Amino acid sequence: MTKLNQIQEIPDGLLEVGARELHTVLPGPTLMHLPGRREAPLFVSVLLHGNEDAGLAAIQHVLRRYTDQPLPRALSVFFGNVSAAREGLRALDGQPDYNRIWPGGDAPDSPERRMMAEVVDIMRERNIFASIDVHNNTGLNPHYACINHLDDRFMQLASLFGRTVVYFIRPRGVQSMALAELCPATTLECGKPGVAAGAEHAAEFIEACLNLAEIPDHPVAAHDIDLFHTVATVKVPEPFSFSFDHGAVDIAFDAEIDHYNFRELAVGTRFGVLRPDSQARLEARDEEGQDVTDRFFSHVDGHITLIRPSMPSMLTLDTRIVRQDCLCYLMERLSARGEE
Repeated sequence: MTKLNQIQEIPDGLLEVGARELHTVLPGPTLMHLPGRREAPLFVSVLLHGNEDAGLAAIQHVLRRYTDQPLPRALSVFFGNVSAAREGLRALDGQPDYNRIWPGGDAPDSPERRMMAEVVDIMRERNIFASIDVHNNTGLNPHYACINHLDDRFMQLASLFGRTVVYFIRPRGVQSMALAELCPATTLECGKPGVAAGAEHAAEFIEACLNLAEIPDHPVAAHDIDLFHTVATVKVPEPFSFSFDHGAVDIAFDAEIDHYNFRELAVGTRFGVLRPDSQARLEARDEEGQDVTDRFFSHVDGHITLIRPSMPSMLTLDTRIVRQDCLCYLMERLSARGEE
C-alpha cells in the first residue's frame, strides 16, 4: 500500500509492537500528528528502510513518557516502509528505496515518490520546527549524525546527537535533503538494528529536540564537533561478482573490512583482491556524479588499494545492501567552518 494514511492520535498497539508487527497496527505508510505545548512540530521519519528499527523503538520510548502529559512540542511522525518492515528487509523486491525518492532527487516517477512529495507539502503547511530521519546501518559504525547544509543551525542540531557529524550532498532524493528546504534537518545513524543502545540514543535526542525552544544559530565550538565531508560513493559495478569470504569471485573483500569504518586510512590500504585475469574494478563517483575512481583506488597486481588518504563509512558485509545501495562512502575531514 503506497497511499498516505494520516492519523491524529496514537492507535492502539502502536507503542508495543515491533517493526515486523507494525502492519497489524498501521495499514501502510502513515503520517501521525500529535499536539504539543509548542505548535511548530518536530518531524521524525522512521522505517524508511524496513530493516532499520531504531526509529520506531525510539518513538515508542518517547511517547510512553508522555502518555499522561502533553508533549513539549507538536510531533509529526512518518512511519515509512511498513510492508518491508514486515519482512525485515530494507525494501521489497520491486519497491523503490524509500530514502531515495524524496523531492529534489532524480528517481523516476512512482506512487511512492508522489507520496513523499505529499508528506513534504503537508509539513510545509505546518510550519515545521526541525526534521529528524532515524536509521540503522549494517556495518561497524559509530553513532553519528548527517547534514546536507553547512549551516550553523544544522550543525547545532546534529551535534546534539554527538560530536561526529557527516556532511553530504549525494545521494540525492533523501529525506533530510528535502526537509532541509523547510527547516534544520539531520539524519541519525544509530549503529546496527536490534541494539537497544541505538534506539535509546535516538530517543534521548528526539526528546531533547522536543524540549528546545529554538535552535541556536551561532557556530558550534570547534572542540565540540568532528566534521567530515562525504567526497565519493563507492560501488561494485553490476557485472562483477564479489564476496567477503574469498570465494571464486571477481573481487574478494576482507571478511572484516567493515572495521575500516571511521578510520583514517593511509595510502596503500588494501580493500580487496582481484581474481586473476579479471577486469573487475570498483567505481567511485563524486558529488557531481563524476567518475573519480582513479583518484582513490589502484587496481594493480591483483589488489585494490587506496591511493589517497580517506576515511570510509557504511562499509558493510551484507551483499544485498551493497547491491541495493553501495559498498561505502569515502570522507575527508572538514574544519568546523566547513573548510577541508
